[in-house]
Amino acid sequence: MSVRDESPAYVCVGGIIIDDIVQPDGQTRMGVLGGGVTHAAAGMLIWGQRAGIFACAGYDLPDEARQRLERDFDTRGLLVLDLPQARAWQLFEWDGKRTEIFRVEVLEPFVYAPTPERLPAAYHRAGAVYLLTDAAPLPAWRALFPRAPLLWEPLQQYMVAQNAGEFRAGLPLVDIVSPNYLEAAQVYGDDDPAALVRAMLADGVQVAVLRMGAEGSLVGQRGQETLLRVPAVPVPEVIDQTGAGNTYCGAFLVGWVETGDLLTAACYGAVAASFSLEVTGVADPPPDLEQQRARRYAWVRERVTIVS
Repeated sequence: MSVRDESPAYVCVGGIIIDDIVQPDGQTRMGVLGGGVTHAAAGMLIWGQRAGIFACAGYDLPDEARQRLERDFDTRGLLVLDLPQARAWQLFEWDGKRTEIFRVEVLEPFVYAPTPERLPAAYHRAGAVYLLTDAAPLPAWRALFPRAPLLWEPLQQYMVAQNAGEFRAGLPLVDIVSPNYLEAAQVYGDDDPAALVRAMLADGVQVAVLRMGAEGSLVGQRGQETLLRVPAVPVPEVIDQTGAGNTYCGAFLVGWVETGDLLTAACYGAVAASFSLEVTGVADPPPDLEQQRARRYAWVRERVTIVS
């Protein structure tokens, strides 16, 4: 088998977005590479994995963004559409609230076109897959990867009360699910984080990861009575919150696959998310990555608490 035919160990499925960021003080940063799939792959990169990207891009994807993708990820799964690149304003308020306003008329293919039947053959032997999608294609992804761990991060717009039944029915088809707190609360009609994690486990997923922003994350594993509360790793200054949750998910999947340990995987996620918060756009590993990563990992692992 040639190097060209080898599968990456991890594949990330989702959408690529170009972000035009406006900070509360009026400062702007235009043309920033983003999108959940890119951030998730960056989380994997923090932990030493060069992931395959299976996503759609427009014909006018900026050269700088393409070069970054090719530098850090396997881009054989990049599908170029005959459409303008998906682009969005990201407007931040002083309290951290973010408003996303898309700047293109056609968005849907960027979100839904990376379907299982279009996955490159070279990616079929991947060891684990991150999915940013709704529940509809989950059966097809499970059939394509009957044994590989699947981490499902449900689309934000999908996580509403009317989709609760479909969401819950999809949980037995994946190994790990990771909504954020507000999304899970909308679906289950409950505001207790522990109850939300336990509800997802009861509905059939093996591992439930509830992301809670600055409050960290709450994780649980089916068959274990206790949950783990994992704090967010503090950084000197939060530059950009966009994609931190996706970055967490990508890193969590690596930690889970490489170690099989819930605590380690959650710490991997928290550490990677902290690197994302420190930069505008996609996390870029610093020159002293190994030292910083080890220090942050030690910090967060010492502070994990048990929720009974």
